Amino acid sequence: MAPVNKPKEDVTSVLRDRSHIDETLRLAMEEKAGDYAAALERLRKIYHTSIKPMEQAYKYNELRQHEISAYPGRTLGDSATDGEITSKPMVLFLGPWSVGKSSMINYLLGLHDHPYQLYTGAEPTTSEFTVIMHGEKIRSVEGIVMAADSSRSFSPLEKFGQNFLEKLIGIEMPHKLLERVTFVDTPGIIENRKQQERGYPFNDVCQWFIDRADLIFVVFDPTKLDVGLELEMLFRQLKGRESQIRIILNKADNLATQDLMRVYGALFWSLAPLINVTEPPRVYVSSFWPYDYAPDTSRELFKREEISLLEDLNQVIENRMENKIAFIRQHGIRVRIHGLLVDRYVQTFKEKMSFFSDPELVFQEIVDDPDKFYIFKSILAKTNVSKFDLPNRDAYRDFFGINPITNFKPLSAQCSYIGGCLLDKIEKAITTELPALLSSINSGKQPGLSSCEATGCGEKPKNRYRKN
Repeated sequence: MAPVNKPKEDVTSVLRDRSHIDETLRLAMEEKAGDYAAALERLRKIYHTSIKPMEQAYKYNELRQHEISAYPGRTLGDSATDGEITSKPMVLFLGPWSVGKSSMINYLLGLHDHPYQLYTGAEPTTSEFTVIMHGEKIRSVEGIVMAADSSRSFSPLEKFGQNFLEKLIGIEMPHKLLERVTFVDTPGIIENRKQQERGYPFNDVCQWFIDRADLIFVVFDPTKLDVGLELEMLFRQLKGRESQIRIILNKADNLATQDLMRVYGALFWSLAPLINVTEPPRVYVSSFWPYDYAPDTSRELFKREEISLLEDLNQVIENRMENKIAFIRQHGIRVRIHGLLVDRYVQTFKEKMSFFSDPELVFQEIVDDPDKFYIFKSILAKTNVSKFDLPNRDAYRDFFGINPITNFKPLSAQCSYIGGCLLDKIEKAITTELPALLSSINSGKQPGLSSCEATGCGEKPKNRYRKN
């Protein structure tokens, strides 16, 4: 997806200086691998000992299969795996065909004339989802291998079928940037193509990657500003992820300044109705490919815009441990709410049952109209749960359709002398252990302390995308 061919008088043979990329992303700096590994191991232990037991006891993963819009925003999957916990931040590239997504990745990684550079061209070239990740040596990995490897975070992609796995490919290579982040290149949006022609559920696959992305680059170029049905659907899927989205107007040096202003306005006009935020979206204007900017263009502006975008990427890399902790805590809150709701359904069912009652009819009445029995309101009244965090009521009708209520014990019965109570453990993780781990990282202390006195559990988690 390279930029359009430039005029013959252009300096396409002159490569652009890339030193600012290494400087902005601080690729020459050595990381404290030991501290990061210790924090990661502590996080994994908290998840496995305090959150996962309630996940399994109340089958949280099966609830997630029935939720459509109950929890917009990033998720950690049906049940957070070690692969997801240890995975690097993911940067997702989306946009129409041939706007320069693949060229942008090649440029950021310095893959010009490299044997494994992503193929680019003026026609639609990328038909696969391509995951570019770090490896000890350069090699390609088939989609079926990626999905079968439980140590990676891609095993859930098997649910989209073999046709999709044939369109999934991984590329591993030793690279300083890929030690800290993973790039995902996607097939370009073609408005006149139906989903059935792709042979797999394209929008569902996009949603899977969107839900796991730390940063989403939506790329346009001056020739593709129209918003069709497929692009409109894509922005609908991005709802709730506005803070992760970066809109890029690529190939900007193809235009004179006056034309660029008109194109910028046209793009803004097209996207404004699709982005559900009160503030206008930031559009980064530059030309992301290895060759020098076209002559007589705003090269200083383009370079400043590029550096600004790289700073956003560096912010995600720098905060990746904090983000993981925040996401695991968010995941734990959802699991806790689910456990409390199932517990309330179980208690209500037992209260309404009598010797002559039909269990199926009694529970059907409860699940059809939970508000009549104050299922959700009682959770809000008795626990520190926001009404905005409650899942969709209809999801529980489907959930209990495959999981009979009699399969679940109340939370009061989920205790043991050695292991303690499930609710106590997950609440301790949410209110004490995870905030303590976050504070220890922010203060530069060794992770592993769980005392609120030592770390200050009340500290508010750091805003992921706010610049210092």
